Amino acid sequence: MRNRIRNNKYIVLRFSVLFFAIALLSLGLYSCSKHYAPKPEAYVRIALPQHAYEACQEDGLPFTFEKATCAQLSVKESKREGQQWVDLLYPQYRGVVYLTYCPLRKVADLPVQVDTSMAFLEQHYGYASGQTESAFESQDGSVHAVAYRLKGDHVASTYQFWATDSCHHFLRGALFMDCTPANDSLAPVITFIQEDLDHLLETLKWK
Repeated sequence: MRNRIRNNKYIVLRFSVLFFAIALLSLGLYSCSKHYAPKPEAYVRIALPQHAYEACQEDGLPFTFEKATCAQLSVKESKREGQQWVDLLYPQYRGVVYLTYCPLRKVADLPVQVDTSMAFLEQHYGYASGQTESAFESQDGSVHAVAYRLKGDHVASTYQFWATDSCHHFLRGALFMDCTPANDSLAPVITFIQEDLDHLLETLKWK
């Protein structure tokens, strides 16, 4: 009698082990039949308006240009004689273009200002993966400008420029985004503002 009970228990144990083995094997085959692939990194879609411009003829500034209608101009007080500080704000995109105007009073001032502009630009080279350079010149020859686009996901300033008439005026500009640099996700906004700045240089005039 005891042998029969032991045999029954042994049979039940064998069937239990066999059942769990089949269940685990089925689960493994089901899992292997599904192919998982990493999802590509996605960014929030940014709606941008059509480019539209208006004349910017602020009293007290020795230059004029056409700015984007969605941008705001803020003139700041400078502590240096003759120098003008102007912020071109894109509040909806948290972007700002810092403009610095410096008068040229002697021949040696021009190379000093160009060297200063290049020194500011070179501060971002350590984070840049590439650079493109564009030259601008007005039809009457009174404005000569060079713009630099810096590529790289962690570059703080992706667009800088300087413009001059070579004898009296010098204007420097730099675009910054008011956030931690992640330029891949901000690429549409950065390109949008860069195109606005190209238009600024194309329409820049000295008073």
